[in-house]
Amino acid sequence: MDRRELFGTLGALGAVPVCAAAEAAAPDHGGGKAADGPMGGPHLHFCGIHMAKKNDKLQFITQHYCAAHTGGAEGDVFQCVLFDGTGKNAKLVGVEYLISDEAYRKLPPEEKKYWHAHTYEVLGGGLIGCGMTPKEEMDFMKVVLTTWGKAWHTWPDPNTAVPVGEPMLIWSLMGDGQVDGKLLAKRDKDFNVDCAKIREARGKEIGLEVPKVSLPKDMDTIGRQWTDKGDDKATKKK
Repeated sequence: MDRRELFGTLGALGAVPVCAAAEAAAPDHGGGKAADGPMGGPHLHFCGIHMAKKNDKLQFITQHYCAAHTGGAEGDVFQCVLFDGTGKNAKLVGVEYLISDEAYRKLPPEEKKYWHAHTYEVLGGGLIGCGMTPKEEMDFMKVVLTTWGKAWHTWPDPNTAVPVGEPMLIWSLMGDGQVDGKLLAKRDKDFNVDCAKIREARGKEIGLEVPKVSLPKDMDTIGRQWTDKGDDKATKKK
């Protein structure tokens, strides 16, 4: 994802303004129309399964509503607000930022421990593009594939009445057998998708094997995209 690629993808996918529906009804407080605000531009909605870095048993179906911040020295940053559902009364549980692999490589080691890879989420079928056509979703996943995310759940336990406790650093599922099977089945049912079929289709189209990266050993573990050891590079699909 370079400086122009993300916006190009947004445009190609026909991303819609978050605030367009409310623009006409928004009161004028001297700050311009609602659609002119930071969340008034194009955005995308996608769904993934988040895991707490400190405890791989804590997993959540998380809705991402994302727009791009452009013009930074290291390229665009994809900014996401995270919810526990898609309804009007869903809880805002956190935030996530996505950056390119190139930008990630320039980060100091002490910063990299906060960032997780998206390679398995894409190729393993855990990440889906809500409301996208199959082609739109595939194009989007090719862009997201090698990005890195920094996510915090500021409402660490959505079952509580108010957001209590420390913000929780989120990690990504990076290998087979790591996901909560019941949670994945619920996600598939809720969105009428089949993770196994998604995985097969993406592997065939992208031509790469699914990553095999172990769960983090501790909070200082630095993420990898493809393998535990050696050159962290993809393997072409046989």
